[in-house]
Amino acid sequence: MVSGPVKEKSVQSVERTLRILELMAEKGNPMALSDISNQLGLKISTTHRLLKTLIIKGFAEQDPYTGKYQLGIKTFRIGNTALYTLDIRSVARPYLKHLMEKYKETANLAILDHGDVVYIDQVESEKMVKMIARLGSRGPSHSNAVGKVLLAYLSSLELERYLKSKKLEKYTAQTITSPELLKKELEKVKSQGYALDLEETEEGICCVAAPVWNHLGKVNAAIGISGPSNRISFSYIKKELAQAVKNTAEEVSLKLGYQDI
Repeated sequence: MVSGPVKEKSVQSVERTLRILELMAEKGNPMALSDISNQLGLKISTTHRLLKTLIIKGFAEQDPYTGKYQLGIKTFRIGNTALYTLDIRSVARPYLKHLMEKYKETANLAILDHGDVVYIDQVESEKMVKMIARLGSRGPSHSNAVGKVLLAYLSSLELERYLKSKKLEKYTAQTITSPELLKKELEKVKSQGYALDLEETEEGICCVAAPVWNHLGKVNAAIGISGPSNRISFSYIKKELAQAVKNTAEEVSLKLGYQDI
């Protein structure tokens, strides 16, 4: 365990590094080493050392002609990820509400995090018997509809990493536990544009979900509608519900700037 002067020095370095990032973000334009050093009250050598680390990690860039420094692409990626998570909830909320009100079943918005489904928003059904998931809760990806959607649009490498890191647990008699069968299922998801959970995670609960695309053309979330199997039957899904969920996800995608639907 790090303690004493070493720990204090590490914390000080982190604080100084963050101050450099904040300054460059505030100014917006490329800055000279001397300007950064003077405005933050740091030694030139200290500033140069911290900037060098930021460049190596992709958080800063140095213009080869002027020698000036600016924020690197990684800072924009992190910022976009944070903004996307915040924005998608506010954008999707009215559509989730409409979906629930029209079909009287719980509508969910979920993302993928380290191979798990994480529910980030939900509009609960007003019926006594309903499906609910606590916001922020995590669930298996291979057995539920929103999870299958999110897995289906991973790259081949990302999917292989997922399959190596996660055991495909069996929750019901319908759960897919074979990696090869899951791959076939995910191909089907992509071809039809939606995924199903027909009592694969919990007996008596069914779900249909579709992908939400962002402005970069990537699937970063999924919208699903869930409820008791006696109300959400396979025939009902095929006849009406699947298309309704697809339409809802497409509308949210367009609101987020996706243009290829």
